[in-house]
Amino acid sequence: MEFLLFLVRRVLWSLLVLVGLSMVIFTIARGIPGDPARMALGPRASQEQVETLRKGLGLDRPLIAQYGLFVEDLARGDLGLSLLTKRPVNDDIRETFAATLELVLATILFAVVFAVPLGIVAARWKDGWPDNAVRLIAIFSAVTPTFFLALLLQILAGYVLHILPTTGRLMPSSGFAADITGLMVIDSLLRGRPDVTLDALRHLLLPSIALGAATMGQMARITRASMLEVANQDYIEASRAFGIPDWLLVLKYTLRPSFVPPLTILGLEFASLIGNAFVVELVFAWPGMAAYGIRTIMQKDLNAVMGVVMVSGVFFVIVNLIIDVLVGFVDPRVRLKGSR
Repeated sequence: MEFLLFLVRRVLWSLLVLVGLSMVIFTIARGIPGDPARMALGPRASQEQVETLRKGLGLDRPLIAQYGLFVEDLARGDLGLSLLTKRPVNDDIRETFAATLELVLATILFAVVFAVPLGIVAARWKDGWPDNAVRLIAIFSAVTPTFFLALLLQILAGYVLHILPTTGRLMPSSGFAADITGLMVIDSLLRGRPDVTLDALRHLLLPSIALGAATMGQMARITRASMLEVANQDYIEASRAFGIPDWLLVLKYTLRPSFVPPLTILGLEFASLIGNAFVVELVFAWPGMAAYGIRTIMQKDLNAVMGVVMVSGVFFVIVNLIIDVLVGFVDPRVRLKGSR
């Protein structure tokens, strides 16, 4: 019962956040200087053509009426027509979101695979040289700008060593289309194309490292701090006194309760990377939703801008809802507190 109340509260808060997000993004989009109709048609278009397009977009109506139309279209799952591509925004996002999602999934996998062991090593040998080495790696990854690291990796691996591709998701000669899930690695495995899978992984490596370095460093530091806090608990000392091996203490009795803070950070990073991947996507010519969103902002493509932000917001809310549920399972104190 407590968990059900906890879940209901989280769902209601998530819906409230989405309503607030729709209001904020609508207000910001309408407040950007410039006429979207004029920018879409160009400087040579006549005033009559501009006014016709404004009426077609509903820009001649009061703001309240425009917001009502926006919410009505959202309820139907209709994000409107992109003035930049002349296609439905739904189709543009459907094509570009899969590329960004694949990049973010690879980034999170890279961050977790390296951050958790580094955090464990740093906590196990506190104040020793392994701890100092992990601190140095974490600080370097956190303070290095993403665009600088992306360019550095691109130059070293692509143009100096010639060991990894630096642009795109696949070699142009492959002729492979991800038409099942949109994820190159998954679709190539489903179609029995290991050559395409290897090529897709090679293209993913550099962008995921550039995008995930800061997340990896942050998770490593939080894992270390959380494990040190749990290691000082009385039940850990009692377990050690009963002769339980150190490796079992670390992996079973210390790591699980220590993983709540890193798991929370992981959820926030996972959701935010969907919208923050544009720098890496631009550097590596990755055809993702974040880069698409930047192009539409530059052209003041209102439907596309609001569509990208709303999709990112929905994804952010869903991921955080899932993380809240997982944290509630890992630590019962969280769900008991959240149900009150």
